[in-house]
Amino acid sequence: MAVPIVRPPVRDLIFQLYGRPLHPELFDILAQRRVRHDGYDVWVRITRTGHVISFEDADVHLTEVTAAADQPLPSGRRLLNYRLRQEQCAALACAHGVHYQTSFQVEVLQPDLFLSVHDEILCDGSKRGLLSSFPSRHRLTVAPLGFVTVEARPGCLFITSFHTFPGEHTVIKTQSLIEKK
Repeated sequence: MAVPIVRPPVRDLIFQLYGRPLHPELFDILAQRRVRHDGYDVWVRITRTGHVISFEDADVHLTEVTAAADQPLPSGRRLLNYRLRQEQCAALACAHGVHYQTSFQVEVLQPDLFLSVHDEILCDGSKRGLLSSFPSRHRLTVAPLGFVTVEARPGCLFITSFHTFPGEHTVIKTQSLIEKK
């Protein structure tokens, strides 16, 4: 019998950025996709706790992670570290003209509004990006979702993620911009 995949409570999640790769075996990966564009690679991985997104070009490697605070992750070359609470923004100038910006929001919604937003994410995810739906414990319950899109434009990369937590009526949204000037 398979072990059910359970998301930790939102209050136990963190957002981190590393200036290095992190080994995929550190995470429970549910879905992944590689994007190659204009001299760089991006690995998008949806995990039990959110996502791991790795950007790499000839000069710079960045890894963005949403994970459980108690998950053992390295501290070396960790550039940003936040608890996932309310709304936060950060910007960072990296080497070789690469600039990173991010913002995230944690939204607790009324149950009916949560279901509407959840359905919109599910519909959008069926058309584009990388979508992963957790196995449902019961056929009448709403299953958590992870959804990530990557949009490449000249000189920049725009990444958006949505992670739903039905038991808490909560949606976590992250937006990250990586520019090379």
